[in-house]
Amino acid sequence: MKPTHLTLICHARTEAQRVGRFALDDEPLLEAPGPLGELSTAARYLSAPELRARQTVEGLAVTVDEGLRDCDLGSWKGMPLKQLDEQALQLWLIDPQAAPHGGESIAALCQRVALWMDSALAEGEWIAITHPFVIRAAMLHALGAPLASFQRIDVPPLARVHFSHYGQWRLRLV
Repeated sequence: MKPTHLTLICHARTEAQRVGRFALDDEPLLEAPGPLGELSTAARYLSAPELRARQTVEGLAVTVDEGLRDCDLGSWKGMPLKQLDEQALQLWLIDPQAAPHGGESIAALCQRVALWMDSALAEGEWIAITHPFVIRAAMLHALGAPLASFQRIDVPPLARVHFSHYGQWRLRLV
């Protein structure tokens, strides 16, 4: 059995990130990110379906993968954090099972990402452009960390997280 290597790259910066609001599915980038640096020519490339992820990798041959889609934030899409009901936001921040926005809970997102990591990738090298929430969920899965850790991870634009899998997922620092 050969190992699987997965690099998750966060999409480039959006206006939503700049002003502190949840993104819309068709949220564009503030500006083109430029070259993503040294990327493997042997890797297979994937992208989340949202516009901001696809724009981050314009010019590369990528396959859009629904498993990398962002968390469905329901009625909170496009909403500034300051305009949300404070009680509902606090519930969402402390209870991974909560979905006061009517969309996907953090627990459901983490389960979806874990299933994707465990079943969607063949052996070899993969590079995927996705979202901060998806990267957080992948980190929790690889580490076997509790869902309560989700809100303690910051993933800035264009951040990279490396994983390897040979019998189990491992977080790989480079």
